[in-house]
Amino acid sequence: MHYKAADRLQKFQTGIFAAMDEKKDAMIASGREIINLSIGTPDFKPAKHIMEAVARAVKEPFNYRYSLTDTPEVLHTLVDYYKNRYHAKISEEEITGVHGTQEGMGHLGLAMVNPGDVVLLPDPGYPIYEAGSLLAEAEIYFYGLIKENDFLPNMKEIPEDILKRAKFIVLSYPSNPVGAAAPREMYLEMIELARKYGFFIINDNAYSDIIFDGREGFSFLSLPGAKEVGVEFFSLSKSFNLTGFRLSYLIGNKDIIDALKLLRSQYDFGIPYPFQKAAVAALTGPMDEVHAQCQEYQRRRDALCGGLRKAGWNVPDSAGTMFVWLPVPEGYTSMSFVEKLMDETGIIGTPGTAFGPRGEGYIRFALVRPAEEMARIARMIGEALNK
Repeated sequence: MHYKAADRLQKFQTGIFAAMDEKKDAMIASGREIINLSIGTPDFKPAKHIMEAVARAVKEPFNYRYSLTDTPEVLHTLVDYYKNRYHAKISEEEITGVHGTQEGMGHLGLAMVNPGDVVLLPDPGYPIYEAGSLLAEAEIYFYGLIKENDFLPNMKEIPEDILKRAKFIVLSYPSNPVGAAAPREMYLEMIELARKYGFFIINDNAYSDIIFDGREGFSFLSLPGAKEVGVEFFSLSKSFNLTGFRLSYLIGNKDIIDALKLLRSQYDFGIPYPFQKAAVAALTGPMDEVHAQCQEYQRRRDALCGGLRKAGWNVPDSAGTMFVWLPVPEGYTSMSFVEKLMDETGIIGTPGTAFGPRGEGYIRFALVRPAEEMARIARMIGEALNK
């Protein structure tokens, strides 16, 4: 008997990544060396004190039960961390754990949006922003992130009737994929616009600890009026190399927090206790490795981007994140350049079109190899371009 998937799944496509995976698998099968810079999985280890906390936790039989809620220890730790790290005042009632920002963002629209409500999403942007909005049957308005505006939102380009109908806007700086950072002034202006038009702000704060050239990584919630108009996803994945533990928290406006709690209570049993212990250890332990890791990411960026410029490809430096967002050389589309690099060097990047139509003309590389190897990768790309 033939099975037909639910109609809503027709909105989702895996075309670009499926084609790349098929080609990558064929290259590996033929014995080719593959250098995969398409996936943002950190190659750093979690700090020793975090792994030790998890090891202790898994020896306790109680920790194998349903957790149901965030533990008081985790909530208290987050309140203190936001106060000390970001100078932001939050309360325990303004926090809820999610199984990674990907999951939290994917379900937030179901808690906030009615069918037909307008949501404002970045283009280019991380794909889950769109996917979660589609699941909620929202009407999506994409605002453009372009080089000429430093990849910041230009709210003057959004029609006023759209702003009046908008339920929320998604922001994320330092930004994946475009590697831009935003000043506090941009967020302050956005808070005023949110008040004026009645929409909320959803801030994806995944990379405040991976920011370069002396810039400050801050929390949107540290700004006056932020909690009145928005919430922030705070992730432990990239700062503390805990991607597989799926540890993220939505923090801010209590009404939005309560809505997501209610939705998730219908299908979830909470973050496992050993993972919550990992969060406590990460947020109360020394930050030396976090700072050193940021410096290493910057060295990797310098090695790759500097090496590419030396080879004749004039690329900009990213301002933060573990990615670089580079305009492809003249004469290529995003996909044709990715294919050229795969064929001639075995290096795999992500075509900018994977993040939206305005990603055309760009390629994203993840800084997931040591600086010395990034320098070698830059030379390999340079040789392919200069043939």
